[in-house]
Amino acid sequence: MKIYICFPQGKFKVLTMSYDDGKKADERLVSIFNKYGIRGTFNLNYGLMDRPERLDMEQVADLYKGHEIATHTLTHPTIARCPGTQIAAEILEDRKGWEQLLGYPVRGHAYPNGSYSKEVIDIFRSLGIAYGRVVEETQDFELPEEPMKWMPTCHHNHNLMELAGTFADFQKSQYLKCMYVWGHSYEFDRDNNWELIEEFCEYMGGREDIWYATNIEIIDYMKLCSDLQFAADGSFVYNPGAASAWISVDDVIKEIKGGQLLKLV
Repeated sequence: MKIYICFPQGKFKVLTMSYDDGKKADERLVSIFNKYGIRGTFNLNYGLMDRPERLDMEQVADLYKGHEIATHTLTHPTIARCPGTQIAAEILEDRKGWEQLLGYPVRGHAYPNGSYSKEVIDIFRSLGIAYGRVVEETQDFELPEEPMKWMPTCHHNHNLMELAGTFADFQKSQYLKCMYVWGHSYEFDRDNNWELIEEFCEYMGGREDIWYATNIEIIDYMKLCSDLQFAADGSFVYNPGAASAWISVDDVIKEIKGGQLLKLV
């Protein structure tokens, strides 16, 4: 018997996006994402939202509905150069601000200026951060081995459509693959290339073999799957979590609901 972990509904590919800073161009970007069913994470600085180029605070909850808001520190310092007390304050105050506004836990992060260190990671993890996105790219589709140093596939200006074609064509369902695109929405204004992200989202949207997810949804789902408890002989599986997990058993997709013990043979 061959058992594989799957993404929700038995899918084996996931697409996620990550955009930083919360500037006004996010309005146009979110509208494009929503048009094509693309979902992603927006990394915001609570302490900078009063600046003219940033979104109005009262827009945030409605604009990003269906997406994830994650931390980007309170004031966007090059965090690896800061003392530990400032590192802690930057992440805690950013979390507090967004959580008070949104009413749910904010647990993701993108390192401002791509700056991080072991100390930063240790502090962030101890303060409830579940993952941290870096700026180094993989140009491939692997899930992160270390979620606190999550390397994206590419910036949107780096081989986006070529990588999209490779990802869309990938059909080896024995692997789990993740395409992760990052950037800043204002770059589309600066580079005059909004057609690039529109083309990408139109091309990638609406595919039955792709799960469209936020960053934190991927992290939480993989944790859920890692907690599944399989019988030594593979005859059953128990899901101690609250949400459903999906597996493939000899190419048959099975859902294990939260709290369920499912016989496999």
